[in-house]
Amino acid sequence: MGATDQMIARYVAEIEERQQFVDGIFQAADGKDLTEDQLELVTDTKKRMDEVNKKIEPLVEMRRISGDSAERIAQLARYMSDKPQAPQQVEYRSAGEYILDYWKGSLGADDAMQRLNLYNRAASHQTTSDNPGLLPTPIVGPVVNFIDAARPLVGQLGPRQLPGSTFSRPKVTQHTAVAAQAGEKQELTSQKMIIGKLSVTPTTLGGYVNISRQDIDWSQPAVMDIVINDLAAQYAILTEKTAVQAFYAGGTAGGTIPATPDAAAVAGQLWAAAASVYTATKGQGRLIAVASPDVLGILGPLFAPVNPLNAQSLGFSAADFGQGVMGTISGITVVVSSGFAAAKSLMVLSTAAAEVYEDRIGSLQVVEPSVLGVQVAYAGYFADLIVEAGGIVKVTVT
Repeated sequence: MGATDQMIARYVAEIEERQQFVDGIFQAADGKDLTEDQLELVTDTKKRMDEVNKKIEPLVEMRRISGDSAERIAQLARYMSDKPQAPQQVEYRSAGEYILDYWKGSLGADDAMQRLNLYNRAASHQTTSDNPGLLPTPIVGPVVNFIDAARPLVGQLGPRQLPGSTFSRPKVTQHTAVAAQAGEKQELTSQKMIIGKLSVTPTTLGGYVNISRQDIDWSQPAVMDIVINDLAAQYAILTEKTAVQAFYAGGTAGGTIPATPDAAAVAGQLWAAAASVYTATKGQGRLIAVASPDVLGILGPLFAPVNPLNAQSLGFSAADFGQGVMGTISGITVVVSSGFAAAKSLMVLSTAAAEVYEDRIGSLQVVEPSVLGVQVAYAGYFADLIVEAGGIVKVTVT
């Protein structure tokens, strides 16, 4: 590969990496409007992609002209040579054919001697091990990075904007009362309403990496984009884990799914949990079941994706297994989340019983001239709130 080809390949790889970086920003936005920091990153990335495209155009044109010239010279070479082309390789079809050429050669036949010399020539074979300095090590495709930055539970609840460093949510702790009148002209019942408050204090979550200027300039794919995307993914994983574990720890204990359950036993426990959630929330919000991945490995086979009309579920498909909505059981949406601290964890909750708040700062960068470094950080403010513990029911899976 020539220097021009290497330069074109490097520019193309940079455009692909920056496109993946922009895709990561929109994925991290999770369907919401981009923040100012995110818009700035997208704008800067687009500007760099435009610059790279302008640099590629003359190189591609030069490469095209060079290729056309080489092809034209090869076509003309056949007509510029007056001598017939000598054979490059000789292969005898039989021992008799070889002996015949040997006899002709002994009589002075030049063509026979030429074939014998070419056939018997001891060639010096050169392999790739003889010129390692000419063999570059290619980097194929994007960096392999097995990470799932989905936030199934946070997405189901819908993070709300943080109003400040500390705030409260009003909650009715005692309702008014209405009762039958004891008799004509008798005093009616009376009870005041008490409205308390739930205090919320957000937590700052974030991390940073200090990258050398040389690593930024020489790495391919660009290490800066990879580091920022990974920090954003780690932030998403931590916020999901924080919310899931807080709600599970603060929930109310429910029933137990036996060690060898059937579909009816599972549906029965979910119905019982749904009844408890309704008692606590009076039907407010949407009912969802949040499970650790291993729980669906137990429950999934009980509900085949092909069912009779009277089945409890439309079934689960192992081909679609992952974090997020996997299906329903008795109409309850089953969401898989890897944020649980322990295995075999399952809870049924109303989205009115739990809330999450977030103010994502995003990525921050500062240059360190004295050491030729760039310090990049990613952070945000996050808070979880249990509005009604009775609206979160933990189902034990044995």
